[in-house]
Amino acid sequence: MPSPSTTPANEASLRAAIKIDIVVIGAGQAGLSSAYHLLQLGLKPGRNFIVLDRNEKPGGAWQHRWPSLTLSTVNRVHDLPGMGFTEVVPAGETEAKASVAVPDYFAAYEERFRLPIYRPVTVKVVCDRFERLRVETDREAFSARGLINATGTWENPQIPDYPGAALFQGRQLHSRDYHTAEEFAGQHVIIVGSGISALQHLDEISKVTTTSWVTRREPQFRETPFTPEDGRAAVAIVEDKVRNGLVPGSVVSVTGIPWTPALRAAAARGALERLPMFSEITAQGVHWPDGTEQKADVILWATGFRSALDHLAPLQLRGENGGIVMTGRLATQVEKDPRIHLVGYGPSASTIGANRAGAAAARELATYLDLL
Repeated sequence: MPSPSTTPANEASLRAAIKIDIVVIGAGQAGLSSAYHLLQLGLKPGRNFIVLDRNEKPGGAWQHRWPSLTLSTVNRVHDLPGMGFTEVVPAGETEAKASVAVPDYFAAYEERFRLPIYRPVTVKVVCDRFERLRVETDREAFSARGLINATGTWENPQIPDYPGAALFQGRQLHSRDYHTAEEFAGQHVIIVGSGISALQHLDEISKVTTTSWVTRREPQFRETPFTPEDGRAAVAIVEDKVRNGLVPGSVVSVTGIPWTPALRAAAARGALERLPMFSEITAQGVHWPDGTEQKADVILWATGFRSALDHLAPLQLRGENGGIVMTGRLATQVEKDPRIHLVGYGPSASTIGANRAGAAAARELATYLDLL
């Protein structure tokens, strides 16, 4: 029998850790913004800070989006600090695939500012080690004084647990796995969800086959355009939640969904006839409490994502209700452990919010660690 010091479970803890001041986890919008601002503060890339990214190439979660998502259908791609999006993708290319255009922009951004991105590397766990944080990855281990977590939500899709789900003989998938509407031709598809992704899927799929649209709550549409003031008000509501340790909701749940020509066309052909949430899933479809049934070949869960924070679990940052109490100028700093900032979380879970949060987190953490 091997001695306890040489068992596989202890091998990771025996690895020598690379010491560095700040580790940024994730190279999406929030992570790149944080790295840029650390650089602007005078911190040395590779010596004072490093960015760990699990993807093989630049682009964050954008590179995994479905092919039909174009620049004309996304909410908006906000410029990263110091370099405009149109420097890489001309303003008129509205039909360019988001999964290509945005990664191209991120790649050019990383190259221009020579950001210290280390990829592909997956962070497995972050543990407290006295005055430092030990960051275990599938490659090296790092010993950091501070951490900016920018892992977003893409790696943590949310699928509700409904009775009978395991009995369904058709196909179930999440928005994360959606590619094209054409793959569902000739099948009846139930789309679950009331967010922007759900409506985009519904619009596309209803053009090629029959659909049912199911939501837990009555969707909130808005007749007026979405303004910057609306955005600030929505962010303020979500920020108040995280400052009080509540689980943040999505910004769209606060702002509502603006009517677009595509949505009006979908409504005109009857695709937006919303049904309440079913009570159970059967082998052949779904069932409602009043006895109504709907046969289906596919259930598409467009039910959003949760923050991908499982690697931080050993730090016990969450309260009993599952939320994390946040503080700092833009609510990026974890109150329980000021060495840790979460960007792309709560009020900064949008492209423009991620930019501002990256700047705040970089300065606050560098100041806290006495690096300025």
